[in-house]
Amino acid sequence: MVAALVAGALFTHQLLWTPISAVNMKDIATNQFKMTDASFSGVDRDGNPFQIRAETARQEYDQPDIIYLDSIRGNITRKVDGKPQKNDVSARQGKYDIKAKRVTLTGNVRMDSSTGDKVITDEMVIKL
Repeated sequence: MVAALVAGALFTHQLLWTPISAVNMKDIATNQFKMTDASFSGVDRDGNPFQIRAETARQEYDQPDIIYLDSIRGNITRKVDGKPQKNDVSARQGKYDIKAKRVTLTGNVRMDSSTGDKVITDEMVIKL
């Protein structure tokens, strides 16, 4: 009788089982540290401020010093001939190498300078 009650309870509830073979372990390991509306700011080696914002940012276990970015916007201020020059940048994707202090932007990269200069390219590397 007890077995019938236990079996009846199991059959009246829907159970969802996911076989282990259906779990994409590479995707889980790749996207362990994921942020939305991420913002990184600081100063470069010359003391000039920068700010990078991304719709999403993620780190991977095997490359903890690299932050992968999507839908990037930011600004970088540099001194040119002693005067501050603000550069607004945007790109579809990129990666921020924390140790090398380098941002590599890819995909529809655009930079607009406060001097009126504009750069449009597929890839840009910015050393911070």
